[in-house]
Amino acid sequence: MKTQAKDMTKGHPGRLLLQFALPLMLGNIFQQTYTMVDTAVVGQLVGVHALAALGSVDWFNWMSLGICSGLSQGFSIMIAQQFGAKEYEKMKKTVGASLILAVLSAIVVTVVFLLSAAPVLRLMGTREEILGDALLYVYIMFSGILIVMIYNWMSSVLRAIGDSTTPLIAMGVASSSNVVLDLLFVAVFQWGIAGAAAATLIAQGISCIYCFLRMRKVSLLRLCRDDFSVKPEQAKELFCLGMPMAVQNMIISIGGMILQSIVNGFGVVFVAGFTATNKLYGLLEIAAVSMGFAVSTYAGQNLGAGEHERIKSGVRKGAAMAAVISVVISMGMLLFGRKITGLFVDHSSPDAGEVLNYAYHYLVVLSLFLVILYCLHIYRSALQGMGNTIIPLISGFVELAMRLLTAVFLPRFVGEYGIYFAEVAAWTGAAVLLVIAYQKQIHSLLAKNIRINGGEL
Repeated sequence: MKTQAKDMTKGHPGRLLLQFALPLMLGNIFQQTYTMVDTAVVGQLVGVHALAALGSVDWFNWMSLGICSGLSQGFSIMIAQQFGAKEYEKMKKTVGASLILAVLSAIVVTVVFLLSAAPVLRLMGTREEILGDALLYVYIMFSGILIVMIYNWMSSVLRAIGDSTTPLIAMGVASSSNVVLDLLFVAVFQWGIAGAAAATLIAQGISCIYCFLRMRKVSLLRLCRDDFSVKPEQAKELFCLGMPMAVQNMIISIGGMILQSIVNGFGVVFVAGFTATNKLYGLLEIAAVSMGFAVSTYAGQNLGAGEHERIKSGVRKGAAMAAVISVVISMGMLLFGRKITGLFVDHSSPDAGEVLNYAYHYLVVLSLFLVILYCLHIYRSALQGMGNTIIPLISGFVELAMRLLTAVFLPRFVGEYGIYFAEVAAWTGAAVLLVIAYQKQIHSLLAKNIRINGGEL
């Protein structure tokens, strides 16, 4: 396979977005496959308590991933804009500097998360009967943060220059490896939850190696020694793009962790059911994330090229495609969701029926309102691609507020089922803000074009 850059400043916007997003969707399917395999293997072979332990650290673990992906995506915004502007030498220096900053950031994040793991899980009210397994899992996962950061950085750089195929293949390799290692470590070696964590990290490492080998074949990414330097002004610009996205993910994670602490109060069986559906969350938003990456790269390249009208056209088409896909996924989940959630539960357990009921009811709520999540991803990514990472950051605070207000107050009226609507409320609040902000920014860009060309708005 030949790794190629893709110029998204020319051609039909809808076709470009779909061609770019499809490999990412397939890659995300692979990623969700091994996430689901992790959960299914743990739930079926280790038990309900282990499944609950896995769920109790979901948001905390996602916070570390969110920081890595946020910084990487933020750094890649500048790379996409420089690629669109055909400033290739300048782009190489940005790539080199962003790698140095990514590695240094990963080291800091690793130390902070390893030291804070036990206090945070206790603060979240993690139950004693699952605390040991929960800590073991996050200690292993946090030890591999550097691997996660490097993979996210390489994937983001490749996407910035229009290559969405290499991340697809890398994720396919990682998924296959993870499935085999999961079965080996958990089913054969009986390493329990530690085996699932180790399998995930090793698989991620394999995907890193693959991406590195492919990047070496891209002429635009062949860096020389002079490219590996970081000037203070350059570091400031990169962090101004990356830090808001990382902090945005942290805020969303904090909201999720507080929500998890509320969920923990309802007992291990409810936690297990909640976890089963949360492990499908990534499957629900597969196309949203993929279309978001496509829109971000598209907007970044076209902003660099000064093609503002193309941004508006592409985002509109991207939003329409995302809405249609969300409806299809929702229908699939409503029809087959109970069978899918059943994959994560040991049916010989006396609590299996109750766990499955909790899981399916939660899945129904998320599926009915899924189109809002897709709208959120499209407009957040469009703003980020245009270099605006502040409004998406604010949207993270909106998500936090809406999620917590719903989780705290709604269960008082409808019981534990009120927890299910916390995510929907978070999506809605953030989506409203992002759509309004995008409309204002694109209108401003187009008005500026008209003024420059001597016309009137």
